[in-house]
Amino acid sequence: MKKILSAFLAVSMLFSLSAQNSPARRAYVDFVVIPSHSDAVYNLGDAAALKVVAQAGGKGLENVKIHFTAGPDRMPADTSGVTTFCNGEALLSFGTMTQPGFRYCKLSFEVEGESYREEMKVAFAPEQIQPTIANPADFDAFWAKTLKQAAKVPMEVEIVPLPEKSSDKVKVSMVKIQCYEKGNYVYGYLQEPNDGLKHPVMLHPPGAGVKRINPTPWFAQEGFITLTIGINGIPMDATDEEIKAKQVELNRGDYAYIGLESKEQYYYRKVYAALVRCIDFLVSLPNFDGVNVGVTGGSQGGALSIVAAALDPRIDFLASFYPALCDLSGYAYGNRAGGWPRMLAPGSKRELSVSVDQMFETLSYYDVLNFARRIKVPGFYSYGYNDNTCPPTSVCAAINQVTAPKVIEITPSSAHWRFNETNVRANAWMRAQCK
Repeated sequence: MKKILSAFLAVSMLFSLSAQNSPARRAYVDFVVIPSHSDAVYNLGDAAALKVVAQAGGKGLENVKIHFTAGPDRMPADTSGVTTFCNGEALLSFGTMTQPGFRYCKLSFEVEGESYREEMKVAFAPEQIQPTIANPADFDAFWAKTLKQAAKVPMEVEIVPLPEKSSDKVKVSMVKIQCYEKGNYVYGYLQEPNDGLKHPVMLHPPGAGVKRINPTPWFAQEGFITLTIGINGIPMDATDEEIKAKQVELNRGDYAYIGLESKEQYYYRKVYAALVRCIDFLVSLPNFDGVNVGVTGGSQGGALSIVAAALDPRIDFLASFYPALCDLSGYAYGNRAGGWPRMLAPGSKRELSVSVDQMFETLSYYDVLNFARRIKVPGFYSYGYNDNTCPPTSVCAAINQVTAPKVIEITPSSAHWRFNETNVRANAWMRAQCK
């Protein structure tokens, strides 16, 4: 009996200690930043302000200083200040804009030795943001010539089933497709609904980087035959050592700077042409429904989605998320953000192999903004104001050029990522485009 009682007391003490030391279910300091305009959009000349609501252990902060700096999107700060929390709230007025664009506010405060930081951007007349990049007179002729040359290259294809990556719902295969010129290949994953039926096809280009990519079976689960590709000539079964060697070969990953000497030599020429070859492959599949062709991606993939839809009339719809490569000459104008890879951004130490004028002459044939002008099919476009990788100034400048039907899904608080709710709406929109 004594042993039972002792054991009971020991267990009771453990439960008591566990309860006394149970981890907190929320952060001790909790705060939210709210623009004075609920949609974070202001008219030119309006004063932008943020309300910061913060608590520590459930008590509103009192007499805690909050520091802030502010300026135009991705540019040096032109405003700074300090204010104090009162009853858990602080109001930061951080200036205005007289030209269409975005303005950021970076804030920080300290509680019991811990620092808390946030950055938020707001928009000023974003629908009025216009391009800085030139629109070459021979743009269409250049790309017609490029695609005509690329079409002469035989479409040699290798498909290797990957049962270990497949499921009862999705069949996954490795794919190798020759494109642009003999010996140049695009590698990727083909993901097909495993039901024996015919389906729409979807091209899924990648984000930036010389890296390994993974299958994306969720589009196939939604009923799309999907080709997820890399763009840097890396087989899907490449070793880590082979990928590292490719990174070194491609300017240590800075491939966006390769071939700036001329439009004929630029790195992305073969990439853009390969998008059309990928569509050639997809529409050749026996389980293609013969009608519906889409393209979707984010960041560099969002850029390539716009490019593909502009170059290939077989594409019926696109969904582009925070596209890169937009309005690349922005930083050359001194107080204006340009798109990824942010050429000439303040503080950049990147040495150029060509003059600035030559660089932007070449890039004008590749800037996504000039492809956006030529979109003729419905599109779903989404981005966040807080994106510092693909600044919203550059993204807006491109989307504003689209005259085809478009749905624009903006989540001001998101940065270079998106909420699952946005994915759900985008997928539903893409399904609705299918005939």
